[in-house]
Amino acid sequence: MSVQPDPIARLTATAAVTPSPRRTLSARQASRLDRLVEAAVEELREQGYEGLTVRAVATRCGVAAATAYTYFASKNHLVAEIFWRRLCALPEVDMQPGSSEDAVVEVLKSTVSIVADDPAVGAACTVAILAQDPEVNALRGVIGAELIRRIDHALGDNGTPELQTDLVTHWAGAFLVAGMGYATFDETMDSLDRGARALMRGVRPHP
Repeated sequence: MSVQPDPIARLTATAAVTPSPRRTLSARQASRLDRLVEAAVEELREQGYEGLTVRAVATRCGVAAATAYTYFASKNHLVAEIFWRRLCALPEVDMQPGSSEDAVVEVLKSTVSIVADDPAVGAACTVAILAQDPEVNALRGVIGAELIRRIDHALGDNGTPELQTDLVTHWAGAFLVAGMGYATFDETMDSLDRGARALMRGVRPHP
């Protein structure tokens, strides 16, 4: 029987060979990129994911559609960038001695809270991050690697590959449930809290 590679190892390996989505940009290009991302958030709030187009974002931003496409290959790429930027902007969890359980919960909840107050953005991120566009695949790799890095830091000496896998799977499932509208993001954060603590204690989590 062949041994299947650990999913965390696969994700880490993918991220290791994936170039950072933060390309070297001039000040003018970086400013334009920022404005495109901000315009995309505004479009999502008004039109939702289905109504979002790169062309509409470009128009709102005051640039040509062709210019916008030099930064983002698709609307999924653009939406995934929104999530990536918000994830990177999160402060590191303040570690206290013996607080790995609380720290892990804080990591999982904070990485959902970045879209909790923006339901349209949260729902769009759920769809976009799962897209199979090459650019989204690359961005998903670094998003996953950053999430794992934060979880690993929070776990400290209490981490194992199996626990990392379980926690990432729990987070992904909770995020998907909220994005699909089966629960609010606030309810999802409560579920993340209960489930993560159960996993940390070696107990099967209840819904």
